[in-house]
Amino acid sequence: MIKNIRSRVKAGNYRLTIHAFERCVERNISPEEIKEVILSGEAIEDYPKDKYGPSCLISGITNEKRILHVQCSIDPVWIITAYDPTLNPMEWDKDSERRRIKP
Repeated sequence: MIKNIRSRVKAGNYRLTIHAFERCVERNISPEEIKEVILSGEAIEDYPKDKYGPSCLISGITNEKRILHVQCSIDPVWIITAYDPTLNPMEWDKDSERRRIKP
């Protein structure tokens, strides 16, 4: 799955949803950072029944050492959202790769 997403992103065959574009502007996340995360990160959650079709959450580190999560659909590749998980430490473990168990 991640290999297919990476090959499409490398070829420029992906798009941002309006929601993703708005969140990236709000959160000061550049398109280049999204690409860096997808190309170097790992899928940490799968959403087989997402409204955009099967999607996954990718966790990665940008060239500037910024930890980001990017959710994208698989085929076609649409960037659904992106965010910095370190801004919500109550939801993510110290590595920002596993959700904390809610009591």
